[in-house]
Amino acid sequence: MKPAFSVVFLTTLIGAGQGLLIALVAGQFYHVIGAGAAPETGGFYAVGGLLALVLLCLGLVASIFHLANPQRGWRAATRWRTSWLSREVILIPAVCGLAVLYAGIHALGWAPVLLTFGNGKALDLPMAMGFLVVAGSVALFVCTGMIYACVRFIRQWASSWTVINYLLMGLASGFTLAAAYGAVMGSGLAGFMLAGAVVLTLLALVTRAYQLWANTTAKSPSSMKSAIGLHHTQIRQITQGFMGESFNTIEFAAPGGADTVKGLTVFFLLAGFAVPAALLLSGLPALAFVCQFIGLLAERWVFFAAGSHVQNLYYQAKA
Repeated sequence: MKPAFSVVFLTTLIGAGQGLLIALVAGQFYHVIGAGAAPETGGFYAVGGLLALVLLCLGLVASIFHLANPQRGWRAATRWRTSWLSREVILIPAVCGLAVLYAGIHALGWAPVLLTFGNGKALDLPMAMGFLVVAGSVALFVCTGMIYACVRFIRQWASSWTVINYLLMGLASGFTLAAAYGAVMGSGLAGFMLAGAVVLTLLALVTRAYQLWANTTAKSPSSMKSAIGLHHTQIRQITQGFMGESFNTIEFAAPGGADTVKGLTVFFLLAGFAVPAALLLSGLPALAFVCQFIGLLAERWVFFAAGSHVQNLYYQAKA
């Protein structure tokens, strides 16, 4: 498939923003349960929430360039009962709104106790809002991943690993950014964020590498026989569907061919996962985030480019 750069930037930007929000709430909960982390001021979470909001809004701006007619973009939300894309369109501004509320509550210092538990712990408004932010972010990850996982005629996408990898890569980039943010702010949570970033980055490396291996070794359920409904044992196509270029031969083919996809696959495995993990362990989270973000842009490009549409069985090169 021909990748759309607007979608490449959309998914990586909002993924990092969602991951940062979840990392902030995880750090907040880490302190609440008394795990030894130094308490943070509301300003720390407020600024972090605004940073996540900026990433989410940049993702929204990038999505506009993917619309043929932006004036009718609102119609994408009308099919929410059956369309994962519609659900994503609804959830992105909803998560942006939750990020605003999360940052605003912390900035204003509103912390009324909502529930008190028998062990002496209490649930206050900032923590409750944090749980809502996590729920909305996870739901958005699922919707974004399912947009592609439900496309059954592209077998490289049609897998639960697509959703899992969207979630893990977003969390990895978000925690890496949180580690950099914590280090700049001199936060006591910086170590917690950094440890989470290392674990999530390595876990994302394992699951993404497994999906690559599975896509390489899996047998396609479609064939020339199934395409035309014949069961002859010797069916061979000797010409393309079109002898010249067309929409089908351009938009459904990887730019640069298989060699470009293979080269960028090696690049994103290194730049998106291996090198950032090493930089995190070396105590350089800011550099790790820059490297990881570039690597994840390449990963998302490869994800789209490696998707082989079933129509390519007909629009293939001459045998």
